[in-house]
Amino acid sequence: MKVLAFIAVSLFGFSALAQKDSSVTVNKKAVMLKEVVVRSNLNVPAFIDRVKEDTTFYKAFRNLKILGYTALNDIRMLDKKGGVKATLNSRTQQITRHGCRWMKVLEEATTGDMYDKQHNFNYYTANLYAGLFFAKDTICGENNIVKGSEFNIRDKSGMEKHKEQLKMLFFNPGKKIPGIPFIGNKIAVFDEEVSKLYDYIIDMNTFNGEMCYIFRLTPRADLTGGEKDKIVINEMTTWFNVDNWDIVARNYDISYNAGVYNFDVNMEVEMTRFEDLLVPKVLRYNGSWGVVLKGKEKGLFTATLFDFKR
Repeated sequence: MKVLAFIAVSLFGFSALAQKDSSVTVNKKAVMLKEVVVRSNLNVPAFIDRVKEDTTFYKAFRNLKILGYTALNDIRMLDKKGGVKATLNSRTQQITRHGCRWMKVLEEATTGDMYDKQHNFNYYTANLYAGLFFAKDTICGENNIVKGSEFNIRDKSGMEKHKEQLKMLFFNPGKKIPGIPFIGNKIAVFDEEVSKLYDYIIDMNTFNGEMCYIFRLTPRADLTGGEKDKIVINEMTTWFNVDNWDIVARNYDISYNAGVYNFDVNMEVEMTRFEDLLVPKVLRYNGSWGVVLKGKEKGLFTATLFDFKR
């Protein structure tokens, strides 16, 4: 090893080996570049714009509206001490035909009070999962077009309004979400006023065998107490394939306590390709939600999707 190091220094020079992390400024925002990125000559302003304006993550989930697939579903609801009090394990199949989709339950086992007497979910977390991956009835006329399909909470209330807001958190992390009191712009981490609370870091490494650019966003270590109170996104990391810019994976950790409600959620999403479409293959959720007078709910779920079909 010492001989190899000596040869490397002799051939390439000490300065090349000693190249360090660097920093560039994009739209008044400092962006930390890891050494391997510095050497890759990445167009950093274009990369940051790509991260800010990305719609492929959301489109990957919309692609599920036009495809058939099989899903393994694992939902666990926990009590205050972390013990399991209700579970659902199932294998479902979504079928598509003539512009419509519907779901077949191939296998299902539950414990605890996952369902009420009318076979409706007792839990907010399970309701959210069902809204993402279960088609209770036949649904027709959907498409996977992103433009013009933005989330909105107009004419929605109660559970439907909350599910729409949660979808915004999941599919558009970093974008302002209307209708959630006390948060305001705190989640808009690419806006100038909010971005100054965060470090932007770009790295490069493999994920599941694919070489990726990695964008990581974390709160600055030197925040004051008042600034820490404004943090909603504790960390967000996205892996982009260096060849086609597909989002390979995204992890994010969000939390906030507004008194009347609080949440602490961690999400992990892994993507794959089916023909020319990007689709989610694994989604892991670990989160708790609390609302005054309704108590706190803690749940975990994992969705594993495969056997995609047109």
